[in-house]
Amino acid sequence: MIDFNACTLASFWHQLSAENLQRTVEDALREDGAGHDVTTDALCDARRGRIGFIVTRQPAVCAASGLIEGFVDRGSGLRGCVIEGMCDGAHLAAGTRILRLEGPLTSILPIERSLLNLLGIAMATATVTAQYVGAVAGTQAVICDTRKTIPGLRWLQKYAVRCGGGHLHRWGLDDAVLVKDNHIAGHSPQMYAQHIHGAVEKLRATKTPLRFICAEADTLEQFASLLALPSGTLTIVLLDNFSIAMLEAAIQLRDRLRPELQIEASGGVRLDTVGAIARTGVDRISVGAITHSAGWMDVALDMDD
Repeated sequence: MIDFNACTLASFWHQLSAENLQRTVEDALREDGAGHDVTTDALCDARRGRIGFIVTRQPAVCAASGLIEGFVDRGSGLRGCVIEGMCDGAHLAAGTRILRLEGPLTSILPIERSLLNLLGIAMATATVTAQYVGAVAGTQAVICDTRKTIPGLRWLQKYAVRCGGGHLHRWGLDDAVLVKDNHIAGHSPQMYAQHIHGAVEKLRATKTPLRFICAEADTLEQFASLLALPSGTLTIVLLDNFSIAMLEAAIQLRDRLRPELQIEASGGVRLDTVGAIARTGVDRISVGAITHSAGWMDVALDMDD
C-alpha cells in the first residue's frame, strides 16, 4: 500500500491523476455541453489563435495546476502549460498567473468554465488547509482530511489538502479501520472494547492491508477501556467532541499507559479552536471543514490583448 503522506507532491499527483484525471475532465466537459458551445461557435473564428492566462484574483495556495494536462491535446488545437516558476503548494499573491493557454477561442472558451471550476475547488481546499496548518504550527499535531468530500472529486480534494500541508487520513471505507459510535451502539465501554478486539483479530487473520486501525471514544470511560486493550490492537484512538480539559486528561492517561498510541481529535474543529486543541498534545486533528466548507477560490481567464 502506497504511503501517500510520504510521497512528494509530484508523485502523489501522478498516482491520482493517472486514474482519475481524464474521467473528471470528460465528466465536467460533458456536463457543460462543451462539445457544442453555440455562442462561441457563432461568434469566434476557429482559424485565429489567441493566448490567455489563468489568474488567481485572491491570495491562494496553488493546487492541481496539472489539471491542464486533461484539457489540452484533445484534437482541438488547444495548447496549455503551467507558468514557469509556478508549483503546487506555493503561496500566491492576488493577480498571479498560473497557467498559459494558446489556441483559437473556439478551443479555449468551451473548456474555460470546467477548468476554472476544478481549479477553484482545489485551490480553495489547499488554501483553507494551509490556514489550519498554520494555526497548529509549533505543536506536534498534523491536520488530516476526512471523507467529507465532493462526490467524484475526492481525489482532487485530497491532493489539494496535501498542497496545503495537510495529511491523508483514510481514502475510503476499504483502506483503514475506523470504528465509530454507530458501529457499536448499545454496547457498554467494556463490551465495546472486547468487540473491537475480536474484529481486529479477525481482520488481521485475513492479512487485509490497512493504513491504520482506529476506534472512536465519546467519553473518557470509553477511552480508558480502549487503553486496556492488548498493545498493538489499535494504532489510533479518535476522541470525538472532547473538551480541552477532557483532551488534556486523555493525553495524560495515554502517556502513562500507552505512550505509543496516537491520539486524534475530531468533531466541530474550527480555525479559531484548532490551535488550543493542538496544544493539548494530540498527534492528529481531523477537520471536515477543509473539504466540505472550503468554498471557492476566485480564479479567472484573462485574454492577452
